[in-house]
Amino acid sequence: MKPANKPEANTALGEYVLADADILGGEPVFRGTRVPLSSLLEHLESGCPLDEFLENFPSVSREAVIAVSAKAKKSA
Repeated sequence: MKPANKPEANTALGEYVLADADILGGEPVFRGTRVPLSSLLEHLESGCPLDEFLENFPSVSREAVIAVSAKAKKSA
């Protein structure tokens, strides 16, 4: 049984990410928000801790960030 706050590695990104032409011109965002994925990448690349990103964007869940990060690591 997986812990409740850790998404499975095989979770479809579509569960957490949305690209819709009517939202930020189709830039991928966290589903249910207007927060672009690029904001997460910029924060992490600049050395900001995950908790700081979550404080700055409270509409994004920790679960979504972990899932997107895990997929990005697998793709790299």
